[in-house]
Amino acid sequence: MVRMLRPLTRAVTYKRWLHIVVAIVWPSLWLFVQEAWWTQVTAAVLLGLAGLVPITRVVEGFQARLLLTDHRQDGESAEIVTTPSATWADRGRTVVWLEARLVLGWIVAHLSVQLPLLAVDLLTTGLGHDPAADGFISVEEQHSWHALLAPVPLLLLPVVVVWSGHFATALAGRLLGPSPAERMAALEERTDQLLERTRIARELHDSIGHALTVAVVQAGAARAAGDAAFTERALSAIEETGRAALEDLERVLGVLRESEKPVSGRPTLADADRLLDSARASGAKVDAEVTGPVDTVPGPVSREGYRILQEALTNVLRHAGAVPAQVGIQVAGGTLVLSIRNPLTAPIPGPGRGSGLRGIRERAALLGGRARTGPDDGDWQVHVELPLG
Repeated sequence: MVRMLRPLTRAVTYKRWLHIVVAIVWPSLWLFVQEAWWTQVTAAVLLGLAGLVPITRVVEGFQARLLLTDHRQDGESAEIVTTPSATWADRGRTVVWLEARLVLGWIVAHLSVQLPLLAVDLLTTGLGHDPAADGFISVEEQHSWHALLAPVPLLLLPVVVVWSGHFATALAGRLLGPSPAERMAALEERTDQLLERTRIARELHDSIGHALTVAVVQAGAARAAGDAAFTERALSAIEETGRAALEDLERVLGVLRESEKPVSGRPTLADADRLLDSARASGAKVDAEVTGPVDTVPGPVSREGYRILQEALTNVLRHAGAVPAQVGIQVAGGTLVLSIRNPLTAPIPGPGRGSGLRGIRERAALLGGRARTGPDDGDWQVHVELPLG
C-alpha cells in the first residue's frame, strides 16, 4: 500500500501533470472566441508546422527535462536531447510529440475535472437529491447505492495523474530522444574519452611506476651496502629519477588541463639513454645495442616504444633486481624491434598479475604491431615489433 502511494508524495508526479495540461492552454483560449471543431483542427495544424522548425525540438526538450524527469535520476534526463532537429526524421518525431501531447492534454485535463464532478453527482443522487443540470451524469430517480460508488472516481483520479505522467515521460524518451546518428556520435565521443583516460593511466603507470621502482631498489641497495660513496650515488640516482618523474607527471596533468595540448613534449626513443642510465644506476648491468636510424622513427611509434622500453626495464628491476639485462633497439625494413632479456631469478608470476605487461601488449596492438612476453631459454624476454608505416 505504501509503495502504491509513494508516487503521490513525489514532486515530479505533479510536474508531469502540469506539463501535460499546459499543452492545451492556448488551444483552449480559442474556445472562448468561438466554439467550433475547426478551431481545434487549426491548433493541431499549427503545432505540426511548429514541429518542423528545428529550434522547436530544443524548446520541447528543455521543457521535458525540467518537468518530466526526476533530477535525482540522471538516466531519464539523458534520454531527452536538447539539440535542434538535424534531419527530417527528427522533425517528424517532434511533430508527433506535439500532436500526442495535445491529445493527451485534452484527455488528462478532461478527466481531472470531470472525475471529481462525477463523485459529487454520485454522492448527490445517493443522498436523494437531484444532480445539477450540467452535471457529468443525469438520472431521473435517486438511488442510494450511488453513494457507495462516489469514492471510485476520486480513487481513479490519482491513477490517471500518475500513469499519464509515466506515459508522457516514456513517450518523450522515444520521440525527443537521440536519433541513431546522435547515439553513434555520443558513443564515439565516449569511446574517445575512455581511450584518452586509458592512455593517461598507462602514462602515469609507466612513468611513476618506473621512478618508484628505481627509488625502492636504490634505497634498499644503499642500506645493505653501508658505504657512504655508494649511498651518495644512490641518492643522486633517486633524485634524478624523481625529477624526471615529476616532469612526466606535470606533462600528463597538463594534458588533463588542456585537451588540445600537443604531445610533442613526450619522451621518445631518442631519450632512451636516460632510461638505460637510470637502470644502470640501480645496479642492473644493462648492455644496450642500437641498430639503425632511431631518430627517423615516426613520433607516435617512437613515443610508444619509449614507454614499452621503460615498462620492460621497470619489470627487470622490480622482479629480478640487479641482474644483467640485454636491450636491443633495431630499426630496419620498416619495423622497429625492441628486445629486452634478463635472467629469471624468481618464479614466473601467474597470469593477470599487474597491468605492465598488458599495457605493453595494448600499446603494440594499437600501433598494429605485436608483443611477446614470457620465459625463453632460462631468460625472461620482452620482444616487440612495431611497424613504422
